[in-house]
Amino acid sequence: MFALILAGGVFALIFGLSLVFVMGRSEQTEREHVLERRMAYPSEPEPAREIMRAGRSRLKSSELFMTLYALRPLKLLERNLSQAGLYARVSDILLMMVLLFGGGTAAGNLLWNDFSLSVATGTALALIPVLYVLMVRRRRLKAFSLQLPYALDLLRSALEAGHSLLRSMQVVTDEFTDPLGGEFRTVVEQTRIGMPLARAMEELLGRVPEDDLRLLVIAVKVQAEVGSSLAQIIARLSDLVRTRQRIQGQIRALTAQSRMSGMVVGILPVVMIAAFSFLQPSYTHTLFHDPLGIKIVKTAIVLDAIAFFIIRRMLRLKY
Repeated sequence: MFALILAGGVFALIFGLSLVFVMGRSEQTEREHVLERRMAYPSEPEPAREIMRAGRSRLKSSELFMTLYALRPLKLLERNLSQAGLYARVSDILLMMVLLFGGGTAAGNLLWNDFSLSVATGTALALIPVLYVLMVRRRRLKAFSLQLPYALDLLRSALEAGHSLLRSMQVVTDEFTDPLGGEFRTVVEQTRIGMPLARAMEELLGRVPEDDLRLLVIAVKVQAEVGSSLAQIIARLSDLVRTRQRIQGQIRALTAQSRMSGMVVGILPVVMIAAFSFLQPSYTHTLFHDPLGIKIVKTAIVLDAIAFFIIRRMLRLKY
């Protein structure tokens, strides 16, 4: 019991300090990064300038960060940070992951007294910042998708009233809050400094990789090349987006029971073992102290994780 309390204290201390450090630096530089992103000119980024959002100039001489950033996972992490609207640096996230891995490994060693389980515990804790970024990204993209049909209706109304496309986008930025309002404001400001509208829309699609938005970008490019009625295209696009969202809601409703079953299958063994460990420790003593029991626990963890991901994969539908 003492080892469990000590391990929990170590984890809470490391995670709290890391979170305060990263979020404190993020809040100080958020406004500067928003302005920098909006005023960025569409040129090919230099490798040293892509490493982190803040303090990029200080890392140009760092060969270590240059080498690490050349790896695809770090590029993907920075892209996810951008899409999530988080202005933390990649190096801060890596530092938090290293601290959590060290604290988790130490806590796992106190709890399990086994090297592989300790490393697994540290790895699980180190993935918490990445999972948080993915969760915020998914929530932000979902909020953008929910705002998009109403923004399309407003764009159509403004175009039919005689406004230009840029003026219509300015109306959208005045009427909608973030994330949609901020992203369209970025497009308007980029066009004001000379970026072509088609390129600005492609940059928007890179920041918000939604299929519904991709249809709008294609419609704007087609209208620029062919000269068709953009108001009619956006009206049909608005109906299409609403239909897609309605189908998506129906799919989630029909698969809710299966998804809940997958969650129960994945969580129930952990809950039962934890309950027996506190209520009747003699029942689980063999699992955590006998060599054969430890092998059984490792095998059960791997099989449980595989079953969880298989169920999620089976319920992922493309439409």
